[in-house]
Amino acid sequence: MLIKSQQDEIQSYLADASNSAGGRAERVLFPESAAEVARALAAATAGRTPVTVAGAGTGIVGGRVPQGGVVLSTERLNRMGEIVRETWGGGWASAGAGVVLADFQREAGARGLLYPPDPTEGSCYLGGTVATNASGARTFKYGPTRAYVRALQVALTTGDLLELRRGELFAEVDGRLSVPLGGGRRIEARLPSYRMPATRKHAAGYFVHPGADLVDLFIGSEGTLGVVTEVEVSLLPRPEGVLSGVVFFRSEESLLAFVREARERSLRTRVPSLPDGGPSPWREGIDARALEYFDEEALRFLRERYPLVPLRAAGAVFFEQETDERTEERLLGEWLELVERHDALADDSWFGTNEHDRAEMRAFRHALPVMVNEWLARRGQRKVSTDMAVPDAAFPEMLRFYKETLRIARLGYVIFGHIGDNHVHVNILPRDDAEAAAAREIYGRFVERAVSLGGTVSAEHGVGKIKREYLRALYGEAALREMADLKRAFDPACVLGRGNIFPEELLPAPGGQ
Repeated sequence: MLIKSQQDEIQSYLADASNSAGGRAERVLFPESAAEVARALAAATAGRTPVTVAGAGTGIVGGRVPQGGVVLSTERLNRMGEIVRETWGGGWASAGAGVVLADFQREAGARGLLYPPDPTEGSCYLGGTVATNASGARTFKYGPTRAYVRALQVALTTGDLLELRRGELFAEVDGRLSVPLGGGRRIEARLPSYRMPATRKHAAGYFVHPGADLVDLFIGSEGTLGVVTEVEVSLLPRPEGVLSGVVFFRSEESLLAFVREARERSLRTRVPSLPDGGPSPWREGIDARALEYFDEEALRFLRERYPLVPLRAAGAVFFEQETDERTEERLLGEWLELVERHDALADDSWFGTNEHDRAEMRAFRHALPVMVNEWLARRGQRKVSTDMAVPDAAFPEMLRFYKETLRIARLGYVIFGHIGDNHVHVNILPRDDAEAAAAREIYGRFVERAVSLGGTVSAEHGVGKIKREYLRALYGEAALREMADLKRAFDPACVLGRGNIFPEELLPAPGGQ
């Protein structure tokens, strides 16, 4: 196994996209097999050495920033496995944890298959997407990574390798878990007793459900229970075509009404109908795979590069719908009728069905975060960005609270994101250190309001080190202690993922560093 210890060689493994300072480690390990991962973890346990798992570094909550010990990089676990197309049109595939997601999706696409999870950074590793239950714009239709994981290979700090296949090992209804390790040994544990928020997207803490599949416990566990070394996922048939649009609105009220109807019609379309007792055909009609929001402030930013953004627009929605040759024209007509009914600026809006137009609209959607980061860099500041989601009925109130609070505080901001799942990113834009302090205080108020409305403190980016206190606000102290007990069952020496999810005082120090 390759090991690097020179500080100039390992600096890039001591940080992630959160830009959190202070990452430190003695060395970086580069295992090339699951067996090497398991041996490295067992050695770390014996020496009470903290281990931080390093994927591609695209996370923004500080999960990859080590606080001592060693870093275990998954980049050499990059073997593409099988990709199998089944007779029904979909299929499945396996791959190592270090395979780049964009490469994996490209390989699937070349065989007429689709792997739906689509986080913004396609350079992330497949194992990292499992560890964080990654999602993206297409999550509105397809759900997050969890929905596609069929099997996992996981290395534990005990030196054991778990081969987990969905549908084979479950928690009891009362939350008790018994996991066989071989040689008569077992892990005995209990799931925490909290209930997860009733939101369509949620990435904060361990998955808890009566009778939960053990596979689901490791998805979204952020490298605190074990190291995912290999993944097997389901694949869908690749769509024949995609209709895209960027629709501009005169008022936010009209925009929200458009989103409500588009969401409701999409969800109805996905329910199978049984008109004559025969096979279950799926209804045809509006079925957005993405519904993305841009507020008025976001459009002001974007006009610098996109002068065709209408000056009278109070907001915009980007949508996508899958089509085929038979349905494309009819579905375009249905979307145009919906646009007209909700008082959109139809003549100023953009629609496309060819790949060039879709690429242009995707570029428009992804330009805003880049422009925001450039604006902040010129002022020597960092954005304060939310990741909360709330139930459907609560979203208009949450959006009003965001905007009213920031206007009263006279702080700059832009709001954009996954409105189909009531999950938008509020980017607060401080101009100086005083405004940065005010922004952080307001973020805490946003967390409190989201929790009070039944929402989650992290819908897609996880908890990492940055949001640990917000997890406490979501679940309370007793639930965090239950989570810590579960972690100790899988990682008795508490060497794995130190600082992620849990405040340090809830776990015994591993010692030795």
